[in-house]
Amino acid sequence: MLIDTHCHLDAAEFSGDRETVIRGAQSAGVRVMVLPAVEVGAFDSLRSLCQAHAGLVYALGIHPMLVDRARDEDLDYLRAALREHRDDPALVAVGEIGLDHFVAGLDRERQSRFFSAQLKLAREFDLPVILHVRHAQDQVLKHLRQAGVRAGIAHAFNGSAQQAAAFLDQGCVLGFGGAMTFERALRIRRLARELPDEALVLETDAPDIAPAWLHPGRNAPAELVQIARTLATLRERIPEDVARVTAANAIRVLPRLAHWVGQA
Repeated sequence: MLIDTHCHLDAAEFSGDRETVIRGAQSAGVRVMVLPAVEVGAFDSLRSLCQAHAGLVYALGIHPMLVDRARDEDLDYLRAALREHRDDPALVAVGEIGLDHFVAGLDRERQSRFFSAQLKLAREFDLPVILHVRHAQDQVLKHLRQAGVRAGIAHAFNGSAQQAAAFLDQGCVLGFGGAMTFERALRIRRLARELPDEALVLETDAPDIAPAWLHPGRNAPAELVQIARTLATLRERIPEDVARVTAANAIRVLPRLAHWVGQA
């Protein structure tokens, strides 16, 4: 069984064939898919999508690339949503939250303030976090330490071996997906090859970060099958081992996934 720990099936890119995409992923063996929110306006539709499909689960949060258009009151809305749905087994994390220091023009101070506030909410509601970490690994780690958050996923990890070790020390695992499938992605592929088993989870970030065989097309959760095979080849393992290990890691850091593994 494969778990896609990060995909955005609620995105507009799937508006024409969402049901087909979901069925295709499930038929391919991707039985659980984690859908992180990106802004408060999408919370209700995201929950409804997950309620309609066994094996679809969600996280609630405000994406760092969208905090410039978010209102301060959105943090109160997020807290209220976490409180209202705290007993929903499909609510598995706070996310997608973090820092993006790659895109020019984003307000870094506002990103930092929203990130800090959302980490405090993760602590308050005892939920792990799904982290956006782009050109900001050390800064994200600093926030995690200050907030005392010790479980989560560093999505689309692209840091150094030393930064990878620091995230692992903080109780996080590292997400590997389409970027790993490009032969020129030497650092990512080296990490995918050399990190310990307990460090790794699989993701697609669909519809984004398409793997090499689709680039620059639309990504989809069904592609996780071939992404897992790529990881297996890099680690000189069989795909079934990779599926088992990465699924176990996902359940360890997102414990509510255990409820869905037997049902999906």
